[in-house]
Amino acid sequence: MLNNKSILITGGTGSLGKELTKTILENWPDVKRLVIYSRDEQKQFQMAQEFPESKYPAIRYFIGDVRDLERLKRAFNDIDYVIHAAAMKHVHIAEYNPDECVKTNIGGAENVIKACLSSNVTRVVALSTDKACAPINLYGATKLTSDKLFIAANNIKGKQNIKFSVVRYGNVMGSNGSVIPFFMNKKQEGVLPITDPNMTRFNISLKGGVDMVLHALDEAWGGELFVPKIPSYKITDVAEAIGPNCKQEIVGIRPGEKIHEEMITASDSFTTYDLGKYYVILPQVTNWNLDEYISNFNAKKVPVGFYYNSGDNEEWETVDSLRGLIKEHLYPDFTV
Repeated sequence: MLNNKSILITGGTGSLGKELTKTILENWPDVKRLVIYSRDEQKQFQMAQEFPESKYPAIRYFIGDVRDLERLKRAFNDIDYVIHAAAMKHVHIAEYNPDECVKTNIGGAENVIKACLSSNVTRVVALSTDKACAPINLYGATKLTSDKLFIAANNIKGKQNIKFSVVRYGNVMGSNGSVIPFFMNKKQEGVLPITDPNMTRFNISLKGGVDMVLHALDEAWGGELFVPKIPSYKITDVAEAIGPNCKQEIVGIRPGEKIHEEMITASDSFTTYDLGKYYVILPQVTNWNLDEYISNFNAKKVPVGFYYNSGDNEEWETVDSLRGLIKEHLYPDFTV
């Protein structure tokens, strides 16, 4: 799928960007070019130690900000596929610095779309978040706007051979700033801060996130918003899995946080289909035949009023399963 293709990842030095890089280099050794686009030179320097150009001749490191349209246009020269992972993502930081969040998450999305439309890019996958579903915080609101921009971009492409799609998923296990590394660091203090004992979150591994992006690159017809079927966990179970002897101290939720996260609302149910491994929310108007899409993917319409919420999920991680996942995916030497 990716051999002889040129791929660019915005925010490529982040957790998912690095896992995507690893997966692409391992599975498509004849990839033409893999461009890591980000604004943090230190992270690029560190990533280049792990993936040096001397060992991986297809890889390129490109300093740039998604706020800079001209830089994006330069970077997108001769690129086939774009994966847009760059974002400001910390909820409380976005609440305190709203204008900066808007510039990156909305303005940056607009710039990526413009740069794609002014080049020969053929596939674009933008990363979303569960917080973009019925958002109550600025981060979620900016990501919902970004989702809408990418989906609507299919309406303004004209005759260009380009498809824009979005992938939305829950908390990525072990990603930068996420709860598991935070608890692992706090464990030695003997106290784990719990925002709310009723809090739940969706959980997906880095590999699961990567698989979903690659699925969208390969299968999207343009305009889809893909949602994975993944388990939930209780924040108290994560704390118990990591520090069973630690005190759980209730500290209250931070500005903009929800007790439970959603990925599909009841209002989305009118255009949501079950694809088996994933759900897909389709746009109100498509530029392809809906009946053909349903037939091609054996898509099943969800019931009206269907919603997908981490608190009402049918599949749950347990304390034991969380320990197994932590050991398998994050900390091989992990013990309690």
